[in-house]
This record gives sequence, C-alpha cells and structure tokens, in this order.
Amino acid sequence: MSTITASDVNKLRQMTGAGMMDCKKALTESNGDFDAAVDYLRKKGQKVSASRSDRETKEGAVIAKTSSDNKTGVIVQLSCETDFVAKNEDFVSFAHKLADLALANKAANVDALKALSMDGLTVADKLTEQIGKIGEKIDVANYAFLEGENIVPYIHAGNRLGVLVVLNNSRSDANLAAGKDTAMQIAAMNPLALDKDDVDPSTISREIEIGKEQARAEGKPEAMLEKIAQGKLGKFYKESTLLNQEFVKDGSKTVAQMLEAAEKGLTVKAFKRIALG
Repeated sequence: MSTITASDVNKLRQMTGAGMMDCKKALTESNGDFDAAVDYLRKKGQKVSASRSDRETKEGAVIAKTSSDNKTGVIVQLSCETDFVAKNEDFVSFAHKLADLALANKAANVDALKALSMDGLTVADKLTEQIGKIGEKIDVANYAFLEGENIVPYIHAGNRLGVLVVLNNSRSDANLAAGKDTAMQIAAMNPLALDKDDVDPSTISREIEIGKEQARAEGKPEAMLEKIAQGKLGKFYKESTLLNQEFVKDGSKTVAQMLEAAEKGLTVKAFKRIALG
C-alpha cells in the first residue's frame, strides 16, 4: 500500500477540482495511481475538470507559424522558469527565431531542431548559451511539425498556447476565416481527437466502463448498463472530438457543419495544440 501524502491529495484536487476528502479517498482506493483515482471519482459521479494532467506551472512562450505557402507549420514551446523571463522581448524573439529556423528546414522533431545551425552554433548549444545569458534553465519543451494543403496557425494571447489546423481545401478567404474559428475552438475546448474513429480503443473501453459504473451506482438494472454506457459514449464523442463538438460561436452547429457551411467539402485533416503548463 503506497503512502498518500497531503501533496498527492492537493495535486489530484488541482487536476480534478474535486473535494479534498474525496481526493484522499480516491487515491487511497487507487493505491496512489492518479489516472485510476480520476476514474474512481468519475465512477462515483464526480464532475472532474477536463484536464487530467499535472497542472504544475511551466513558464515560457509558445509560437505557431506556417510557411509562406501555408503548406508547412510548426509549433515551438520554449520553456523557462519565471514569468518575468517569459515576457522578455529577447526571449520571445528567440522563440520566434527557433520557429522560423524549424520551418525553413522542415525539422521533423525536437532532436532535428536542436541539431540545426544557428549563428554558428547548433540550436542545442545556442540554448546553453541562452541559459548563461538569462540565468534560467530554458529548453524546447515541446514541438510539433505538420504538412498539408492549407495550414492555419493561431497563437493565444500572451504566447501561452499555439494551434495548427490542417484544412483540405486550397487557401481562400472563406476557409481562412473558418480555419481561424476552428483553431480558436481547439484552443478553448482542447479536443482529444479529430473524429470518432481517431479515439484510441483503450480510451473508448475506459469510457464505456466508467459509464457502466455510473449507471450501476444510480441503481440502473444490469441489462441496461451497456445501452446506457453507449449513450454516454455518444456524449463523450460530442464533447471530446473536434468535428463533433458544438461550435462555440454557434451552438446550433457542430464544427463539421460550420466548416461545410463556410465552404463546400471543407474539413480538418489534422491539428496540433500545445499549451504551457
């Protein structure tokens, strides 16, 4: 049996928004496993917050950019230790330079980016140089690279979140506007996947099991549990997959319907979202 500390309880509380005693019981029953504790709370009918990750704050800047032809996009998360550094113009400028370099060389991942040359040094060495100048540890904490027919970038205020949206149609004024709306939707609603078929099978099994446990706790007959769980799964798809989410600017439409209304046949092929924290 693992020891449950006050720090563990507080961490789960920050993750879920559940009460302190509920969090303590969930961790105890789950032997300290945070994912299992979140499931325990949900099975008991608790409404937990959307984020299931550790919310320990990490400062920095997130930059999303695309190439001039809109067919290549990157997101660079440059991390640092304090908000003071994160807002420094030189730090933000360095993050932009990293994004520009990554775009120009189509860096596929963090390792490829760090191996590129910048001012006569590798990016990895340049990061070390910046640590010496700034006096804080900085690093490329996260990175995304996408290619497609038409990529729309979005950076949330304060460089705290970046999004790339890959659309299937060639760039037009109509689909650029729809792409920006979609990017803001992703920023606000943080979808788990693009569509139903893109959800991991293990996640589906998990949601079905949670739905059954919730129905069982409500006293529903065993013969009805599977049907009820499938109904809850439909709600999960609507809340957690981008194309099936209600469009935040007009709740009468799904995102898929908004895109089709903006331009015939328009849809999202892929997306990436990176945020601080």
